Amino acid sequence: MKRRRVLQAGLGLAMGTPLFAAFREGRFDVAADVLEQATASGLVESATFCVRRKNDAVSQAFGERASVDASFLLGSISKPISVAAILSLLDAGEFKLDDHTVKFLPEFKGNGRESITMRQLLTHVSGLPDQLPENAKLRAAHASLSDFIAAAIRTPLLFQPGARYSYSSMAILVASEVAQRISQKPIATLVDEVVCQPLGLEQTALGIGQLDKDSLMRSQVEHAAPESGAGDPTTKNWDWNSDFWRQLGAPWGTVFASAGDVAEFLNAFLHPEGKMLQAETARTMIANHNPPNIKPRGLGFDLGSDLKGPDRSDVFGHTGSTGTICWADPTTETICVVLTTLPGRAITPHPRERVSRCVTETLPS
Repeated sequence: MKRRRVLQAGLGLAMGTPLFAAFREGRFDVAADVLEQATASGLVESATFCVRRKNDAVSQAFGERASVDASFLLGSISKPISVAAILSLLDAGEFKLDDHTVKFLPEFKGNGRESITMRQLLTHVSGLPDQLPENAKLRAAHASLSDFIAAAIRTPLLFQPGARYSYSSMAILVASEVAQRISQKPIATLVDEVVCQPLGLEQTALGIGQLDKDSLMRSQVEHAAPESGAGDPTTKNWDWNSDFWRQLGAPWGTVFASAGDVAEFLNAFLHPEGKMLQAETARTMIANHNPPNIKPRGLGFDLGSDLKGPDRSDVFGHTGSTGTICWADPTTETICVVLTTLPGRAITPHPRERVSRCVTETLPS
């Protein structure tokens, strides 16, 4: 039996706080049991979850290797983290959301690309595909991030920009390239300088960064996303666990972080203090930017019920194909982060979603 690890209480959690009372009363037991049973059965190798309300937090870890400070591959939770770094340049007046991307990338033209704005890139309505047609070829060749950027800039659009919603990792990559050209810094450096250092995120990096690679949680690759090799043994040299992928610094999916660090990141939007972004910019990130007939999206953030948390339109967060989920609820000032090593497509319902629902049921009315 893989035993549940000891609870870590942090951020000054006091005996009399509502969060401590909820834990003491066993209101998180069902959520913990989901991950304990999943790791004991071998379905999930490692997992952590963190629940935070205001300045109080509780975290638990499950599995043989996991600890509450373990860094997991976040998958697409990387997107809002990378976008926060990009928007530091909005704060600096270096671009506007409705600037056309071609202003910063002169080669980004033809096929309607000239009309794509920075806002459209960040809200998945640009027309760019999620993954490149040559994704597997590039990864197998251990292509550089600049190679991916060059391909994304010239890849055909799926539809007229702004016409509809279509989730796009490549749009986040193109927006990151704008930030790189403006700042003359790699996007991984911007993430460290804008997000990690100001917020004190010591278990977080885009790519491996300063993290000890031997301490990183390995992702389970069977049933993994098709773009990551889907567990095919011939893709081991470029799948989620490969040195190539971990070190690439892909802004759409290669941030490593602990559950507590992800919670701290989300808290910077619930309570913007200007450490990372100006308060107005932080609030802009979690507001809907798409018209009523198109799926609501913040800047880098997903919004609403798709996060499997409270069914409110102002809930914001993201999921990751590596088996992760996070959300923040402004109404109750609650944050939930669930990180697992089991790919999101491996089973339905996924343990991350079951835990998220359990935590939602503990929210104050």
